[in-house]
Parts: sequence; C-alpha cells; structure tokens
Amino acid sequence: MTGVRKYHLALIGVSLLIIVMSLVRVISGHNDITSSGTFAAALMLAVPIGLAGLGGLWAERAGVVNIGLEGMMVMGTWFAGWAGYQWGPFAALAAGLAAGAVGGLIHAIATVGFGVDHIISGVAINLLGPGITRFLSEVLYKEGSSAAQAGAGITTSPAISGKLPEWSLPLLSDQIDVFGMLERTHWFLISDVAGILGGLTRDFNPLVLLAVVLVPLTYLVLWHTAFGLRLRSVGENPWAAESLGVNVYRLKYIAVVISGAFAGLGGVFLVFGVTKYVEGQTGGRGFIGLAAMIFGNWRPGGLAVGASLFGYADGLQLRNQGAVTSFFLFGAILLLIYLGNKIRVMTRSGQPAELAGRSAKDYTIMAGAAAAAVVLIWLWMVIDRLPNEFVYITPHVLTLLVLLAASQRLRMPKADGVRYRRGEQH
Repeated sequence: MTGVRKYHLALIGVSLLIIVMSLVRVISGHNDITSSGTFAAALMLAVPIGLAGLGGLWAERAGVVNIGLEGMMVMGTWFAGWAGYQWGPFAALAAGLAAGAVGGLIHAIATVGFGVDHIISGVAINLLGPGITRFLSEVLYKEGSSAAQAGAGITTSPAISGKLPEWSLPLLSDQIDVFGMLERTHWFLISDVAGILGGLTRDFNPLVLLAVVLVPLTYLVLWHTAFGLRLRSVGENPWAAESLGVNVYRLKYIAVVISGAFAGLGGVFLVFGVTKYVEGQTGGRGFIGLAAMIFGNWRPGGLAVGASLFGYADGLQLRNQGAVTSFFLFGAILLLIYLGNKIRVMTRSGQPAELAGRSAKDYTIMAGAAAAAVVLIWLWMVIDRLPNEFVYITPHVLTLLVLLAASQRLRMPKADGVRYRRGEQH
C-alpha cells in the first residue's frame, strides 16, 4: 500500500469517526461528546500519555523493553516542580527532561550493560522513582525549610514561578468566535467539527505543540534516516547489525536515554498543568502510554491514535460523567459498520459457492459482532448513569479492551527484550 493511499484512508477514517460521533451526540443528547471543552481537555490529557508512549517506542525499537516509564515520569514531575519554583518554567523543563533521561540511563546500564532482565529492571525503576522523590521531599520540603515557607509539603512542591505562554493557531485563532457560534447551534456535523477545531486550536502551551511535532519527527528520524535504520536494525537483529559494523551498545544506550527523556517530558507537562509537583499525579499514565504504543503497533501514528483515544475517554468523563454511557452506543454503531462492511465484502461476488466456502471463523466473528452490538445498545438504553467508581476507571478499562482488540495484528520488534552480548551468536 503506498503512502498516498494510506494518507487517503486515514482521512476517510477520521471523517467517518467524526460522523459517527456526531450521530451519537444527536441520538444521546450529550453535547459534551464533541464540545470544544471536551476536546481541549482530551488534548491536555493525551499529551503526557503520548510522550510516555513515544519514550517506549524509542526504547523498544532498539530492542529494550521499558516498563519503567511510569517511574521516569515520576522523576520528571518531582524535579520539574523542584527546579520550577526556584528558577521558573524553563528550568522546570530542563530538570524534568534531565531527570527522565537519568532514569533511562539507569535502565540502560542495568539491561544493556549488565544484562538484567528488562522487566525486572523496569519494575525496579517504577519502585525507585516514587521512593527517591518521597525521600527528596522529606529532606528538602520538611517543615521550617524555605520551600515549606513557600507552600511546599511532603507530597507537594511550591508553585512554579511564572508560566509558559498560551498560544492559539495563527490561522484559526481569529475564527474561534465563529467556531463557538457554530458549536452552540448543535447542528449535525457542522457544530461537531466546530467544537473539535475550537478545542484543539485554542489556548494551549508550547509543550502541546512540541509533543505534536515529536510524533512526525520520530517517524522521520526512525524511518527515513540512516541513524533510524541502524537503530531499528538493532531492535530486529542486533547480531546482524553488529556484523555490518553497527555499534549496538551505543545505539541501545542512546535510545533508552531518549526514552527516559520523553517520559520525563510527560511528567513536566503534568506539572505545568497544575503549576506544581503533586505526589501521585502521574496516575499510571506511563503504563497507559505503554499500552498506547502497543495499540499503535510500535509506530508513531498508531501511538498518537491510541493516546488520543485514552485522552478523549478521560476528558469526557471529567467533563460529563453521564455522557460516558454514550460509549455503549458508539461501540454498537462501530460494530454495525464493521458487520455491514464484512457482509459487503463477503457478498461482493454474489457467488453462492464462494459464500459456502467461507470459514466458520468468519461467521462466528460476524455473529459475535452482531450479538455485542445488541448488548451494547441494550446497555445504553437501560443505564442512565454509570456509578462513579466505573466512570473513573473508564480509561483503564478502555485500555484493556483496545489492547484485546488490537492483539491480533501486533508485530513487535523481533529482538525486543532479548539479551544481547557482543560477539555471541543468537
């Protein structure tokens, strides 16, 4: 499939998705499904997940499993808060990046240098991050310290001095009022597009733009440069790469340090969101970012889609908990579209003999999709509001469901997680 065709299919897919969301909004009556507020919140929630996912992508494309992203994010949040209240937002950015990179370096030394199992090392990082930050808080933010007088506590830093500017896209910022007017009309599709554009183009800080740019930049570096080709070859077959003169150890170290820096940057973004470090503010986003990377099949574009999906689910439940039940209707419509497309493909030739030759698996999948659609419609009709406990875990449940659905088409790097030693034959 050519790149142009993939691009066209992606546009068609996005257009279809917006139409389905507009249809769900009209049927359910929950205008927050496509409101500018929901999409603004979704963007802010998707960015740290996407940055963590990008971190995982860099490490795993070089053959190093990095489940320590959560711990690296935690280190990024603490050091961003500590540096930010003393020297401002740019110091917070630099400190958070450096702290995440150090976490990545520790992981690289353990896995690449000493051959420690990647999962064990990642778990250790996830334990080490919160432990180190709590220790530092008790030492530097204790009662009577200058930080405590500035508002710090054992679980929180003082507020960052100053803040990053907020931007709107130059070509669209003048049209935001028009978007708002169209959004308030609640017309089918038109108001939905206006709400989406308004939410995604207004009042975001530079880190949002940086995170968005990092997605295509990662694709260009890893898939269209000699450096990226060597790095990916290390993740596929490091022994073959070694035979061609590639410095496998160096590339693995570089990839894992970059991985940690991206995770730390995600932590910095969380700190900027509330203007200070708060213990536990990562909320498992490192793990969700890892799930988004897996959902995206270890590719930047798919990762961005996964992060957007999880961010949207989280943003919707924050804006309107009652609207979360619309996911039932949304899922049912998508299943019916899938079922209709499956039937269209199967009956295209119109030959009974060909239909009879279809495998039992195809018919079982279609029957399962139809039954699931019926169940989802029934749930949407009988449940007016989910209990708060279920609403809060919606993004995590969605993570599991998406990974389950995507598991059939995943193709991880062949040497991902494999212990490498120079000169050994695999």
